[in-house]
Amino acid sequence: MAMDATARRRWIGSLALITALGMLIAGQTVLKERLQNMAFLLYWCGCFTCTCAAIVLAFIDARTVQQRTRKEARDLLQTALHDIEIEARTKPGRTKNNGGKS
Repeated sequence: MAMDATARRRWIGSLALITALGMLIAGQTVLKERLQNMAFLLYWCGCFTCTCAAIVLAFIDARTVQQRTRKEARDLLQTALHDIEIEARTKPGRTKNNGGKS
């Protein structure tokens, strides 16, 4: 079964975040003494890149969810107004101007 764009984006973001967390823990414990000069710089640039990728994907996901929510709210309002209009047209005994009486 293929994943949709939202699931794929969330999986990739989660993997980027887990990778950054693993690199942070390893860099501060196991690799602390081994990372020197250029290796140190490249390692932490990789960790920073994974963190930035996770943040960017989170912002993209939030924007997508916000757009979807707006569209669904707009569709719901349109449906409700359409249903009210149909009900008003089909309701028997109502006139346009009945002097404020029901």
